Amino acid sequence: MAKISLRNIEKRYDATLVLHDCSLDIADHEFMVLVGPSGSGKTTLLRIIAGLERVSGGEVFFDDACVNDVDVGDRDIAMVFQNYGLYPHMSVYDNMAFGLRRRKLATADIDARVRRTAQLLDIEPLLARRPRQLSGGQRQRVALGRAIVRDPAVFLLDEPLSNLDAHLRVQMRAEILKVHRAVTATAVYVTHDQVEALTMGDRIVVMNGGRIHQVGTPGELYDRPVDRFVASFIGTPQMGFVECHVERIADRLELTTPAARIDLVDRDVQLQSGNRVTIGIRPECLALLSDADAQSADVAVRGTVQVVEMLGAEHYVHVATDGGALTARVPRHQSVKVDETVTFAASARDVHLFDADTGRALR
Repeated sequence: MAKISLRNIEKRYDATLVLHDCSLDIADHEFMVLVGPSGSGKTTLLRIIAGLERVSGGEVFFDDACVNDVDVGDRDIAMVFQNYGLYPHMSVYDNMAFGLRRRKLATADIDARVRRTAQLLDIEPLLARRPRQLSGGQRQRVALGRAIVRDPAVFLLDEPLSNLDAHLRVQMRAEILKVHRAVTATAVYVTHDQVEALTMGDRIVVMNGGRIHQVGTPGELYDRPVDRFVASFIGTPQMGFVECHVERIADRLELTTPAARIDLVDRDVQLQSGNRVTIGIRPECLALLSDADAQSADVAVRGTVQVVEMLGAEHYVHVATDGGALTARVPRHQSVKVDETVTFAASARDVHLFDADTGRALR
């Protein structure tokens, strides 16, 4: 078991700075997910934790010991990669036993560990097979088992499910979480898939452009994003945004565009008339109403339907407005057609406010 602390981590490749002042604390036995788009720096940060990359600045601690100069082989970690990395000429048993034999463990101990891990992952019938005789999901289980059998302090998983189809990814997410509950290691998991992040992580680190934007539980990131990037990246479909101007009326704020009216109680937002803000509303918070019914709503937005996605019991309706675009989750019985003009309504409590220039959350 290990607690991991990153202090002001920077990484440069020649003159290019790819990680900017990244600080993060990962608790013992926590399942931490690093998520972000391609090029955000998440894999580089994982490789720094592993010791595969040296930092250009800052410090990495395992428990209370700085490991900046500790070799990867001495950090008590195990990695699971996207491409499995199995030895094709070895059986599943030998692939899992390979690292233990290198450490010169007793044969009986090796056999007990391999079989116990194979039972945990339900791959006992596969121990005599070669990797070419396995499906993608089975190979991923073997790669996971090869890491687990070492009983490391830290598991590092670099997009291990990206080569699997959608159905297998769901199955393997459950398998990985089951394994994490059964062992005592800390886990750091890298993915670009925010659905994986939300469903798997105890906490999530959202990264972009080599910076950490926010660290929090899935609920915190979804309900209280610190900026527009986090708000747009977390959630499927993503949050919609509309640019508005502020009109202050007594203790209320009215945010307007030609096609939108948002009425807010002025509690914790310091805005003046004429300011520009961006509002964000999640798809499930929007209701399709008639113009007459929308008159009494806190939020009313008119727009033109661009795309309608049919998902069985509901539609995702993508609407263009004069100040931006919104997506609404609409029950199937409410018929909506492309190019139709519609009105959506929402409650003021479901509106997120962002600075139009910086993108930072305003409340």
